[in-house]
Amino acid sequence: MVRELIADGKRRMESAVEALRSEFNAVRTGRASTGLLDRIHVDYYGTKTPLKQLASLATPDPRTISITVFDKAAVNAVVRALQESDLGLTPNTDGMIIRLNVPPLTAERRKDLVRLVKGMAEDGRVAVRNVRRDVIQHLKDLKKQGEISEDDEKRAEEEVQKLTDTYIDKINDLLRHKEEEILEI
Repeated sequence: MVRELIADGKRRMESAVEALRSEFNAVRTGRASTGLLDRIHVDYYGTKTPLKQLASLATPDPRTISITVFDKAAVNAVVRALQESDLGLTPNTDGMIIRLNVPPLTAERRKDLVRLVKGMAEDGRVAVRNVRRDVIQHLKDLKKQGEISEDDEKRAEEEVQKLTDTYIDKINDLLRHKEEEILEI
């Protein structure tokens, strides 16, 4: 029973870190990244379809994202979706290839983005701590019901705390790397 609780807590903490990683990928840095386009959905024959399913994405150089659309009929829909997105990038069409030029970030915009990712990281830490709180509460309930001993409860709480520290360190590492990426000129 205790093992299952800890395993569930570990899985939930891991998913919080993965969610943060995908949020970080959507944050624009000075370098072109196909991760910027993860949230783009195209109205393809009346169905909202992820851009990745309609085209191949590449970064031929640090300032350009190249989108090669599979279906020529979908090129205009892809361009429209890119223009309506919150990316602020202007698509250039060349037949079935769309290019997005990623301009360099200003110093002020870099500071704003660092502030944004720090907030995201704090939300991730809070999510991990909430998982810890839930698991510890379940352990206390099990002890109250007499299903585990006080020693087992304390050992499990220590293990949950170690897990929490590990995942918070992972979040801090992700934050440090993303900050370096944003501040890199």
